[in-house]
Amino acid sequence: MKHPIRATATLMLAAGLLLSACAGTTRKADAGTGGESTTLNIVGFAVPEAANKAIAAEWNKTPAGKGVKFQTSYGASGDQSRAVVAGLKADYVHFSVSSDVTRLVDAKLVDPTWNQGPTKGIVSSSVVVLAVRPGNPKHINGWDDLVKPGIGIVTPNPASSGAARWNALAAWGHVTANGGTDAQAGEFLTKLFANVVALPGSGRDATTAFLGGTGDVLLAYENEAILARQSGEKLDWVYPDTTILIENPGAILTNANPKAKEWLDFVLSPAGQRQFVLKGFRPVISGVDAKGVEGAIDPNDPFPTPKKLLTVDKDFESWSKLSKKYFDEKEGLIVKIIAASGKAK
Repeated sequence: MKHPIRATATLMLAAGLLLSACAGTTRKADAGTGGESTTLNIVGFAVPEAANKAIAAEWNKTPAGKGVKFQTSYGASGDQSRAVVAGLKADYVHFSVSSDVTRLVDAKLVDPTWNQGPTKGIVSSSVVVLAVRPGNPKHINGWDDLVKPGIGIVTPNPASSGAARWNALAAWGHVTANGGTDAQAGEFLTKLFANVVALPGSGRDATTAFLGGTGDVLLAYENEAILARQSGEKLDWVYPDTTILIENPGAILTNANPKAKEWLDFVLSPAGQRQFVLKGFRPVISGVDAKGVEGAIDPNDPFPTPKKLLTVDKDFESWSKLSKKYFDEKEGLIVKIIAASGKAK
C-alpha cells in the first residue's frame, strides 16, 4: 500500500511533466544582447529563483556571460529532480538537498565527482527559522512552542520538497542534539505534525499559503523570510536555539553546454555569492560582503549565528544515510509520522 505523501508526489510529477512545456513553472529569460547566443537550461527548486535571476543579470554584464540566455524551470526540489531523470532538459540543476543530485548521478546524468570542489557542490546556504505573524501574537520563541494546543503550523511536504526535509531534520535535531533519543524525537514530531494545518508541495508554496493567512507559524528558510519582506510582505521570524545549516547543491549535467561550467564558476564567485546574499542567502565562500541586506531583521548583520547549528555531516552522518532512515517512502521514520498524521492526503 502506498503512503499518501508518495502518491501525492507521483500525481504532482505526472502533471508537471505533461505541462512542463507550457506551465508557469517554466520561464524564458531573454538576457543579453541580440544575435546568435547560447541558451542554458536551469532546473531548480522554487526558493532561489529570484537569486538565480539576479546572478544571471550580473553574469550577462561580463564577457563570459554576454549574450547568454536562460530557459528555466522551478518547482519542488524532489519533483524537479525526478523530472530531469524523466527527460526535462537541463544544463545546470540547483536543488534543495544533495540526495536530489544523487538521483541524477545514479541515472548517469551528473558526474559522480560533482561534489568534490572547494564547496563540496554547495552553491547556496541558509538556516531554518520560525516565521510568525507581525508582533509574534502567539509568542512563538522556539520549537517547544510549536506543539502547544492551538498553534497552526505550515510546512511543505517532504515527499516533494527539500525545504520540508530540512525543517523536519531541524525539529528532530532539536530533541536528539540536546540529549533526547530517537523515540523522543519521534514523539515530538508526532505532536508537531498534529498541529500542521497545511502541507504544500514546495517551500515557496508554503510561504504563499502562510502569507495568504494560513496558520500561525511557518517553518521556513531564513532567506524566504527575508525575500518576503523585500517583496513588501509583513512577517517576523524567530531563530530557534537549535537549527540546521541548509546547504543547497548545484551541479552541471554530463551533456551540458560548455558554458554551464562558466556559469557555475560565476555562481561561486564573490560577485555571484553577493547576489545570493542580497536575496537573503548566506554565502558559501569567505570574503563576500554581507551587509546591506534589505528585509533582514538587521540589514547590516543579516545572518546571526544560532546558539546551536546542526549540520548533516556532524549530526546526521550523510544525506544517503538520513534519506533512508527518515525519508524512505516505506520505512522512513519521518515519512511514517506524516502518514500517520493524515495531513498528506
